[in-house]
Amino acid sequence: MDLTAGNPISTTLTPRELAVVRLLSTGCSYQQAAMRLGISPHTVVTHIKNAYRKLQVHTAASAVMRAVQLGLIEVF
Repeated sequence: MDLTAGNPISTTLTPRELAVVRLLSTGCSYQQAAMRLGISPHTVVTHIKNAYRKLQVHTAASAVMRAVQLGLIEVF
């Protein structure tokens, strides 16, 4: 399946955006992700918004799935 057909997807997530998506994939809430990364919950929301835009998704589950499909994160 070509995930980029029609609309190119940016696979260039910043290290923080990728870290937040990875934490979401483990079931962390935004608050938990903020605590683990040592940043504010507001900053987590900013990273999530940017990651969603780049991955062209609207939910945490979709972001995780897209990141897996693109090989940005692995599932165990």
